[in-house]
Amino acid sequence: MSAVLDNHGHAAGHDDHHHHQPTGWRRWVYATNHKDIGTLYLLFSFTMLMIGGLLAMLIRAELFQPGLQIVNPELFNQFTTMHGLIMVFGAIMPSFVGFANWMIPLQIGAADMAFARMNNFSFWLLPPAGIMLASTFFMPGGAPAGGWTLYAPLSAQMPMSLDAAIFALHIMGASSIMGAINIIVTILNMRAPGMTLMKMPIFCWAWLITAYLLIAVMPVFAGAITMTLTDRHFGTSFFNPAGGGDPVMFQHIFWFFGHPEVYIMILPAFGMISQIVPTFARKRLFGYTSMVYAIAAIATLSMIVWAHHMFTTGMPVTGQLFFMYGTMLIAIPTGVKVFNWTATMWRGSLSFETPMLWAVGFIFVFTIGGFTGVIPAVVPVDTQIQDTYYIIAHFHYVLVAGSLFAIFGGYYYWSPKWTGVMYNETRGQIHFWWSMISFNLTFFPMHFLGLAGMPRRYADYPMQFADFNMVASIGGFFFGAAQVYFFFAVVLPALRGKGDKAPQRPWEGAEGLEWEVPSPAPFHTFENPPKLDETATRVIG
Repeated sequence: MSAVLDNHGHAAGHDDHHHHQPTGWRRWVYATNHKDIGTLYLLFSFTMLMIGGLLAMLIRAELFQPGLQIVNPELFNQFTTMHGLIMVFGAIMPSFVGFANWMIPLQIGAADMAFARMNNFSFWLLPPAGIMLASTFFMPGGAPAGGWTLYAPLSAQMPMSLDAAIFALHIMGASSIMGAINIIVTILNMRAPGMTLMKMPIFCWAWLITAYLLIAVMPVFAGAITMTLTDRHFGTSFFNPAGGGDPVMFQHIFWFFGHPEVYIMILPAFGMISQIVPTFARKRLFGYTSMVYAIAAIATLSMIVWAHHMFTTGMPVTGQLFFMYGTMLIAIPTGVKVFNWTATMWRGSLSFETPMLWAVGFIFVFTIGGFTGVIPAVVPVDTQIQDTYYIIAHFHYVLVAGSLFAIFGGYYYWSPKWTGVMYNETRGQIHFWWSMISFNLTFFPMHFLGLAGMPRRYADYPMQFADFNMVASIGGFFFGAAQVYFFFAVVLPALRGKGDKAPQRPWEGAEGLEWEVPSPAPFHTFENPPKLDETATRVIG
């Protein structure tokens, strides 16, 4: 049995099961290989994306025209609440952890993740939690209907399904924390000799910073929902004014988690786009160091702007000013990143294969989301558009056109390395344009609905909002159909091995250790740490 040397030259013993590939169901249930666990995360997150997407379709079907058509308002509120929870905790976050599992060991020349068995455990917490969360619809009283933020005092009045949802969110949070610890230890301790921190791929940097954010704020969220639980069942009064509690305190605690959470869902996307753009521009990333500092600055600032979600709660003017200026400050490092991506493309030898289409689409639409976010940062304006469809439009531009578009770009970019087959370029481009057009058709009209005063989370609305809602619903149905097309036309053929065989380096301009191993990546890579060239992007010998 060969020994693997860590950074310091010590022999790191590996159990025998690391040296043969298990088969059948045991391979997946007992998986300790980072690639298998990454695959499991991605499949789980896509399943949750479909469930959350189905709820979105039902929401848009109800809002297709005025007058209640399909569901009553109570069930509509359950749909909006569960759509948010499932998409954030079940779809977006696990998919980024899946990418981290697959790519970080390959990118830094590590044999595997630092804690292989904990990696298995952190994944297998998710399916029971996801099932428990989705099953709340079938509990007495129906699913939680207090909004995905679970605001008190409404959450105190929810049926028992909220307790199940809180338990499910605790389990998902524990999974996230374990995944974050694993990522930090892997990146800091298991890089190949010569791979200094400032030579790491930017995706690794983005995830390292994200992992620290996760560890900082997930316990805060756990605290908020535990306090809700004790208010409901154990006679405490954290958020109950009758007992001296304060419902606004829940908002402070929740958003102290919730705002960094927004960046937990976008920083890995920044890392992925920063890998794709240089490859298809055939240039090195412009301003690597400033990119790293920008990611760190965004993460730091995200911890001090949480109350911009609360401008209408009666906050003192001093507090409003602090959070307003803090929010505007975040635009600076974000602007640095957009500038660097644009500068990387400037005078590059550009080609527009599907991953690059998603990356450019991301930059374009995410920038729109950024601009629409500057507007509610201004307190007097926010007072007008708080809790309207403008806010829904803004955060979907950041979360769908941000996180989800980057995930698709990352899939098209790295899947040849995962599956060993090239996806069908025509189908990939159809998926991109279909998604891009239908996404904008869905969410751009919502800005106008919000500016006209349509409140969010309402199951019905007066006639003056009818036209834009119909357009948004039609766009939403097309967007949902595009993702079903993606699965059947792009993912399934790749899983079945149908398609042209992928070369070791499918993209001409690709740099990094992941392109130094064959396609598909062998079950065990870098059993011995690779010897790197000065740039830490190629293996010598």
